[in-house]
Amino acid sequence: MAEKTKGTKCFVAVRIRGTVRARREARETLKQMHLTRNNYAVLIDDRPAFIGMLRVAQSYITWGDVSKECVGMMLHERGRLAGNRKLSEEYLKKAGYKSLEELAEKIHRCAVTYQKLPGIQPVFRLRPPTKGFKGNIKKSYRAGGELGYRGEGINELVKRMT
Repeated sequence: MAEKTKGTKCFVAVRIRGTVRARREARETLKQMHLTRNNYAVLIDDRPAFIGMLRVAQSYITWGDVSKECVGMMLHERGRLAGNRKLSEEYLKKAGYKSLEELAEKIHRCAVTYQKLPGIQPVFRLRPPTKGFKGNIKKSYRAGGELGYRGEGINELVKRMT
């Protein structure tokens, strides 16, 4: 995999709303990001193309800066290979990684793109959050809701969803 620049950040985007009556542009953007169902999450970097996609779909998703611990937890508990098999040590060794922590570190530093790993499902299928969403899923995070950019607060939400 190609090495990225040092200044990139890793984001996690989680779909929290359905797309009934959504604009076609937003539905197509969600499909391109592999966010085809509610409670699906993807790991992306901060390329301008991805930022633009997040802005188009911001009425249906929430996203933020993910921590290395949260990436490791998502890989360990919700990472899947083709055929819905869990990530195993033998797959990691075949792909050239010593451990799950090493892979989580490289994904967090954006040295590896998670979706481009061979034989891996590009999404994490999460559960609904424990004790539900704290705000309204129709309002932005800044207005007391759940949608849009939430910075480091995404880690707490993802931990409740894994």
